Amino acid sequence: MQTIRKRRLMAEINVVPYIDVMLVLLIIFMVTAPMLTQGIKVDLPKAAAEPLDQDLLRDDQPLVLSVDVDGQLFLNVGDAEMEPREPAQIVSLASAVLRRRPDLPVLVKADERVAYGRVITAMVLLQRAGAQKIGFLTDPLEFDPLAAE
Repeated sequence: MQTIRKRRLMAEINVVPYIDVMLVLLIIFMVTAPMLTQGIKVDLPKAAAEPLDQDLLRDDQPLVLSVDVDGQLFLNVGDAEMEPREPAQIVSLASAVLRRRPDLPVLVKADERVAYGRVITAMVLLQRAGAQKIGFLTDPLEFDPLAAE
């Protein structure tokens, strides 16, 4: 009489293929992440300002009007974010966005070497579009002289 040997089920999962897939995805994300941060080249002035309240930025990306070193205006709305805009375009686009979302944070991102008058012009355009409060983007100071006292 033949004895029937029962095979024991193997309860282990081979995780090597999963690790390989994870490493490939990690490399893909590491390569593409720097490409996702697009924007206008602006050297922000440094200031000892308080960081933006995260509650403001939690829901949506704020409306940002950028002024580059040449004084050109860029608005982060639409498909042509990287193309300079005329003042009339800035007012019409910003007012359309602010009509839909009047509580949307509005920020000015100006290069530290741009003329003060050009920054004021950018603020006036945003006010004409209906912005009630306008903030400025800056880089933090490496050394705060007031904190040393």
